Amino acid sequence: MNQALVQDVVAEVMKRLGNKPSGHNGSAHTKRPGVRAGEEAGANEPQRRQTYAHPHSADVPTGQYGIFSKVDDAVAAATEAQKKLVRLSLDDRDAIVKLIKSLAKQNAQSWGKMELDETKIGRLDHKIEKLQILELVPGVEFLRTNANSGSNGVCLEEFAPFGVIGIITPVTHSVPTLSANAVNMIASGNSIVANPHPSGTQCAAVAVREYNKAIAAKFGIEHLITCIVPPTLETADQIFNHRGIPLLVVTGGPAVARAALGAKKRAIVAGPGNPPVVVDETACLKNAAASIVKGAAYDNNLLCIGEKQVFCVDSVFDKLMAELEHNGGFILNERQIEAVTRRAFALDPKDNKYHVHKDLVGKDASVLAEAAGVRIPPATQLLVGETDKDHLFVQHEQMMPFVPFVRVKNVDEAIDLAIESEHGYKHTAIIHSRNLDTITRFGRRASTTLFVVNGASPSGLGLGGQGYLSYSIATPTGEGITTPLTFTRYRRVMLTGSLRMI
Repeated sequence: MNQALVQDVVAEVMKRLGNKPSGHNGSAHTKRPGVRAGEEAGANEPQRRQTYAHPHSADVPTGQYGIFSKVDDAVAAATEAQKKLVRLSLDDRDAIVKLIKSLAKQNAQSWGKMELDETKIGRLDHKIEKLQILELVPGVEFLRTNANSGSNGVCLEEFAPFGVIGIITPVTHSVPTLSANAVNMIASGNSIVANPHPSGTQCAAVAVREYNKAIAAKFGIEHLITCIVPPTLETADQIFNHRGIPLLVVTGGPAVARAALGAKKRAIVAGPGNPPVVVDETACLKNAAASIVKGAAYDNNLLCIGEKQVFCVDSVFDKLMAELEHNGGFILNERQIEAVTRRAFALDPKDNKYHVHKDLVGKDASVLAEAAGVRIPPATQLLVGETDKDHLFVQHEQMMPFVPFVRVKNVDEAIDLAIESEHGYKHTAIIHSRNLDTITRFGRRASTTLFVVNGASPSGLGLGGQGYLSYSIATPTGEGITTPLTFTRYRRVMLTGSLRMI
């Protein structure tokens, strides 16, 4: 990709980063009622370049504890920090990783509130929890040496760091994503240059400062994690093309994925998703309802793995809806759904496509209910309602606590429509069924990175299920749920005819 094209794509990336959370799917499928872009105050205003006052700028001048205004300076500092890191033992790396996890847990309340105050999306209890559960993110224990001995000698397979990794983090999980990446990347011997989402810069910078302060005090390394303040179109472009950054790790939608993949270097891309749910006639409806509400309501449906649309067979559809009401769900009627749809989507006259209106992204269910013209009980976590298969809420990754339910004749139709609505992102799919044949058939056809059976979507990341946690799920580039091994280079050492003890 030539430089001009890279800049054009990155311009589109930063436009998206400024106007809506990373991970938004900007594609449209069927034209349906909505407001035109610009009709709502502040709709789609340009945010190509903004300056954010650091909340403790007097305490953290540029160039200290990882805070930099220039990419070149950040890369130089991160390069020196990485050289010091690889001289440490794995036990020391483990200690750094545990220090990051401990700080995240200790500061979860204040950092969670800071992120919510800055980004104005999601739920405080879940912002806090996402930092408290960082202990589930894997560290140096994943770096196991493989050894193979034979008559010709000993072969050792090791995993070496890339060096300095450039990352772009989303507004949806600013501090958690940066922190989880830091755990994985530092465990595998790398340092970081982060270009945070413009709307989540302050909270990210505070976390970076505190991590670096603690690491410097104990290990004498000041800039293992660097953060560009303020992040701009230019700094993103510089990170994508910097010769001192051999690896990019980017979270976002199709535009940011294209930009990362066109940067002439290795890129690990956590792209968009639109996770469908299938519910068949054999499902435990009580569990299905509780799981859907738990997953879709989590952080007001900001999770890329969260349940976004449900396809349920007609024979149990009404029973499932009744169960949803017993589990914190509130059912909207057709008129109310139409009202919230008009507020939730804006028609862009430039491409004549509907896009998610940022003012409702990640807001509480009560805010969406107000847009729908209805009052809901205080305990309501999720709005639901019946729509057709082509509805905007079905076909878009909308990141709001409203989930459309589509009534289908049978499970075959449910599977077909679910796969169609996932748009080939290969991200996440969920099914509630007791029929192993149906489960297997949907899993094979969906071929998603995460496939959750009879549980809430977070169980696919070890939250209520087995496995480990990650906030970067690399679907476009195929790495899947990232671990420390994701950010390493394979190396082989061959000792010919030596070290044979038997």
